[in-house]
Amino acid sequence: MHLKKELLQQILTVISTARDKATKSVDHERVLMYWNIGKIIFEEEQHGKNRAAYGDFLIKSLSKELQPELGSGFSTRQLQLCRQFFRRFPIANAVRSQFSWTHYRSFIRIEHEEKRAFYMAETEKNNWTARQLERQINSQLFGRLLLSNDISSVLAVARKEKLPTNAKEIIKDPMILEFLGLKRESAYYEKDLESAIITHLQEFLLEIGNGFAFIARQKRIHLEGDDFFIDLVLYNRLLQCFVIVEIKTQKLSHEDIGQLQMYVNYFDRFEKQDFESPTIGIILCTDKNDAVVKITLPENNKSIIASKYHLYLPTEQQLIAEVKKELEKIDTVGDLL
Repeated sequence: MHLKKELLQQILTVISTARDKATKSVDHERVLMYWNIGKIIFEEEQHGKNRAAYGDFLIKSLSKELQPELGSGFSTRQLQLCRQFFRRFPIANAVRSQFSWTHYRSFIRIEHEEKRAFYMAETEKNNWTARQLERQINSQLFGRLLLSNDISSVLAVARKEKLPTNAKEIIKDPMILEFLGLKRESAYYEKDLESAIITHLQEFLLEIGNGFAFIARQKRIHLEGDDFFIDLVLYNRLLQCFVIVEIKTQKLSHEDIGQLQMYVNYFDRFEKQDFESPTIGIILCTDKNDAVVKITLPENNKSIIASKYHLYLPTEQQLIAEVKKELEKIDTVGDLL
């Protein structure tokens, strides 16, 4: 007699599911433990006349007593995080079971309430690991989306209160591609950048925006004897449309825009189904002139997006400087038009 493979697989699935639930349950209990510790510390320090001094004394004294017996999980830094955790989330019911303590450590350090709400909503919606969340915070995702959207719109899409209707609501400018491992000082060809993106496709789809899936690389289209090759073809299930990505390793030119427009037109006329939305084209470039982009494209353009990319994680100060620069460009273009 032979054991049925289907029976074995069913049992293995049950075991795996149970273990996952047990791990999540234990981690949630740990989160609640830290929340309750933070609550006790916070409420006790409110009784001190000099709260700041008493709070420091309280945490150091508790750590001195707890750490020798219970380990580094009760260091002064950890107890400070517990207190801050309670202050950020004073209602116990607001502490969600789907977030680990490592997730909450990242949420705690975000002071701006709306910014914190955005990252919590995106983490829940996309099921980000703690490492993915940390990377999105470090790459200033919230700030990059605000370059072309207002806060209420960004939060509404993140919380699934509305579906995105415009590509700019989910596609960032600039894009941060530090995970490709390409040095910004080195010379490289478009094929090198494309190959690196394919190698790190999961990270690229996470960076480019929500709801993207890979369709093809170097998609060949034949037009009366001439062959053209599209760098990347994606599909966005939220916008229900094809997304053409062209990669440029230099400053964007109007010829690049014309080439991408041709690809977009081709997909709209020969690939798109009637129920699908118009195709979107994205040009990844090292730099761009927004005035050239606006003049080259139709006034009501919603199909072509030019996005700069960086091969390194920007600091918050660098991002703020970029925002100011982009706003100045927008004002200048407005004057020209």
